Amino acid sequence: MQKLVQGAVEEALRVGADYADARVVRLTQEQLSVRNGRLAQADAPEDFGIGIRVLKDGCFGFAAAPAVPRDLPAVLKGVARRAVKTARDLGPARSKPVLFSEESGHVGEYTTPVQIDPFGVSLDEKVSLLRRAEAGVHVRPEVVVGQSMLSLRREEQWQASSDGAALHQILVRVGAHVTATASANGHVEVRSHPATGGQFLTGGWEHVQAMDLEGAAPRMGNESADLCFAPQCPAGNHTIIMGGSQLALQIHESMGHPSELDRIVGHEIDFAGASFVQPSMKDDFRYGSPIVNFEANSTLENGLDTRGWDDECVPSGCWPIVKEGMLAGFHTSREYAAIAGEAHSRGASRAEGWYNPPIVRITNLSLLPGKWSPKELLKDTEDGAILVDGIRTWSIDQRRVNFQFTCQAAWEVKDGRPGRLLRQPTYQGSTLDFWNDCDAICGPEHFQVFGVPNCGKGNPYQIAEMSHGAAPARFRNVTFIQ
Repeated sequence: MQKLVQGAVEEALRVGADYADARVVRLTQEQLSVRNGRLAQADAPEDFGIGIRVLKDGCFGFAAAPAVPRDLPAVLKGVARRAVKTARDLGPARSKPVLFSEESGHVGEYTTPVQIDPFGVSLDEKVSLLRRAEAGVHVRPEVVVGQSMLSLRREEQWQASSDGAALHQILVRVGAHVTATASANGHVEVRSHPATGGQFLTGGWEHVQAMDLEGAAPRMGNESADLCFAPQCPAGNHTIIMGGSQLALQIHESMGHPSELDRIVGHEIDFAGASFVQPSMKDDFRYGSPIVNFEANSTLENGLDTRGWDDECVPSGCWPIVKEGMLAGFHTSREYAAIAGEAHSRGASRAEGWYNPPIVRITNLSLLPGKWSPKELLKDTEDGAILVDGIRTWSIDQRRVNFQFTCQAAWEVKDGRPGRLLRQPTYQGSTLDFWNDCDAICGPEHFQVFGVPNCGKGNPYQIAEMSHGAAPARFRNVTFIQ
């Protein structure tokens, strides 16, 4: 297969490309879900194809085609010619040539570490687990819907470039959740474990086992029912202690997307807007309090964007986005590295499948841990503070400045402990005020990685996966509304 991918690059060069890269992708998935005792979804799609990107006279061209492996030799020459023709046709419309950073021709292989192959686990075992977990949420008559879900993904890539890259990667991830929906007292409330929509991690079946869906199911049922009778979270300004899964969403929306350099320079505004950040702010702009440190890391253990190389054949790496509260870096591709004043891409360019060209994407981005324990943090926090957990709804403006999030549940802090349960905690604020009001973060032993499998961006629209790590953290003077 590697020879065929290299052949696609050679054909693109032969017909006039100045640069070319090619990717062959084989994607295998499984999607299973159970709803109220019945199997609601059982899909096992597979996909295979080739995408070729070229540069000709400073303009990109891209073409792609589906195929089966035996037909690939007959397909790739036509795809290469179409990619070059596209670049030629688009050339007169470009305003200035693409500045493409240099990159060595990396050669190698990467495979996600997997202890138990999730595709080797029997269908009976998978469905049985989902049935038992879903049944476990029905502990109260108020629980009207129980759901459990399992998602498996295996992506195999062969990559080559005219720089000399020859790469092979196998990326495996799993995802699962159990959710209870209760209806009573005029309210409908939801609780999910391990996270809203599921927890997603690279690796194998061992992660699904560690999630303990069955063990958590009764608690989800009880909490969803209790929420129907709980008072609504009070409005006003409160201290907030945020758990890891909600922090993951906050990081994604108010730190991840604003640091994508294509958004920053206005080249990606079609879907979900641009960014308030400017390239000139690097190293001279306070984004958060001095304890706030954000690290981008495409080598993070169990991260959904943990791999050997991105889709431009650039090696994975680790770099600061915010250091001691100051803006320190961006997510870049080979096209945007020069705008950041850097000689090389940060390796943050990926495509959905073989049928899309790579674009700048958030990689695994984490809020680095501090020194507190949850017990110490609660004890140090005044009565009336709000502890939140679970994502319910979210909204943020197109420049990533003003946001509003609603969580699944909250607890009022009382005497250094979680007190009464509160319904529909909804907080709002601005990105800079929020991160500058962070005054405590729990330590490394409480750091957890949460996967985001459905980040949308681009025109044409693409889905990407990444992770955000965080430990519980405290923020002062946050506005809650009803």
